[in-house]
Amino acid sequence: MGMDQSVTFAAGTVPAYTAVRDRLAERGFPLQVRMINGELAFPDELPPEPWRELRLGTPLGIVTLRREGDRITFVTWGNADAALLQAWNALTWAFADVGGGQVEMPAGPMRADDFQRTANLPAVLRTS
Repeated sequence: MGMDQSVTFAAGTVPAYTAVRDRLAERGFPLQVRMINGELAFPDELPPEPWRELRLGTPLGIVTLRREGDRITFVTWGNADAALLQAWNALTWAFADVGGGQVEMPAGPMRADDFQRTANLPAVLRTS
């Protein structure tokens, strides 16, 4: 079984993969593309807009992203270790941050800066 969390965006504001990749790289958390829309990809390959599914490699593991309209769902294994959960949260935060999206939480939507303060993120992405 997998676990998922989602970010919703205002109509037409899903950020480009490159903007998120660059934001994370600036903070010392590089990304590599592993699959695009169900097909193997080169690590530096760019997904076409609008992409439907990405598998992204991070320093802590691989996370799957599924895009449906103005929502991206981030999927990881149900038995993910602490490092992979940090990668899952890092991608969730970065997309919400760059795109001005809201992370869907059980208690209601959460802004990216609030998610960053409360989520288990890699040290390079935690607020100071």
